[in-house]
Amino acid sequence: MGRLFGTDGIRGEANRYPMDASTAFSVGQAITYLLKKPNHRTRIIIGKDTRLSGYMLEGALESGITSMGGHPYLVGVLPTPGIAFVTQSMRADAGIVISASHNPYQDNGIKIFSGNGFKLSDDEEEQIEKLILENRLSEMVPPAREMGQAFRLEDVHGRYIVFLKNTFPRDLTMEGLKMVLDTANGATYKIAPATFFELGANVEVIHNTPNGLNINDRCGSQHTQDLRRRVVEAQADIGLAFDGDGDRLIAVDEKGREISGDQILIICALHLKRKGRLKNDLLVSTVMSNLGLKLACKKYGIRHHASKVGDRYVLEDMLQLGAVIGGEDAGHMIFLDHHTTGDGIITAIQLIAAMVEAGKPLSELSKMMEIYPQKLINVDVKSKPDLSSLPAVTKVIQQVESELGDNGRVLVRYSGTQNMCRVMVEGPTHELTEQYCLQIAEVVKKAIG
Repeated sequence: MGRLFGTDGIRGEANRYPMDASTAFSVGQAITYLLKKPNHRTRIIIGKDTRLSGYMLEGALESGITSMGGHPYLVGVLPTPGIAFVTQSMRADAGIVISASHNPYQDNGIKIFSGNGFKLSDDEEEQIEKLILENRLSEMVPPAREMGQAFRLEDVHGRYIVFLKNTFPRDLTMEGLKMVLDTANGATYKIAPATFFELGANVEVIHNTPNGLNINDRCGSQHTQDLRRRVVEAQADIGLAFDGDGDRLIAVDEKGREISGDQILIICALHLKRKGRLKNDLLVSTVMSNLGLKLACKKYGIRHHASKVGDRYVLEDMLQLGAVIGGEDAGHMIFLDHHTTGDGIITAIQLIAAMVEAGKPLSELSKMMEIYPQKLINVDVKSKPDLSSLPAVTKVIQQVESELGDNGRVLVRYSGTQNMCRVMVEGPTHELTEQYCLQIAEVVKKAIG
């Protein structure tokens, strides 16, 4: 058995290790054991997305928590950021999310928030992992009279909707705004339509009939083709696509064109700057963000910092550098003035606030950033030696970087979860970008493929 926790909790195929009932039971036991204090009632929130396997994992976590003397509070289907909100507002000790985010239905995952609404640190995850892998949890259980009791929370949807609506400026209105939502047959299928309806928008929803097997299936933030078509047919002002657990957003403009996460970031950052609310004039994104974002920041006088790939690293750098906005091109964005974690609905609300305030359509706002052509090739590798120790690889990278100059960039890195080397090139034209990317990928393949 190797490491349980990856870059975003524990994840894998449902009903197979580590996404099986016995591991979930052990996770429930381990986290409760670590949070227990004398004369303290340990309370843990459990929520999930719409996957069929969520029922099994929910029951197993509940059993593990109660067996170790903790009290689980079940909230049912709720977006990941909603679970972080409930955990924080109830002053619970932790919140557990059962979701594999944008993955297909057969996968599932477990991620954990601490009582303050932030995801667990690497150290905390390692403590849980150590307890599980040492296989000694059964020796630590309390006597029967000290076991915990489970509760079901009924009113969390309403509370979370109020929290979301409060992030929209009171002096603005969504009245007259026509929008189409794609809820990916996932965790936002009730919350998102209700939130925007209550804010006064004219709302149409697609992919909002989850059956346990259709989450993210050719819909949501990863697959916007249905949303793009429907926005044009309905003559809507905007389309909003969420992923299965509701922490990501990809938008579609009134012409049916997809707006990237990077474009949303620059639109919202400039809106905050004009309102005097862009703390330290700083925007954080990852090294995978488009070169166009960096250039747009320079143009509008916004400082830009690139973090490692992964929302936890974006958040770490935001907290360290004092930024209030950060995110990834894939649509995961954090607005620290409003929440401790990425929230697709909050991102959508902030984007609409920027649109309403500017009085311009989304197609117009998206022009603030020019998207440079980007090519990504994943090369399967047998090993992962330090790239700087491979002369042929460093030589070809330097050669391409020199030819691109200020008109592009090269990023070559190993995947954190697979035996793969990712080769990414941005350049002034599609042809040149593809040519350079293939050139580097070929050399990587020869060296370690």
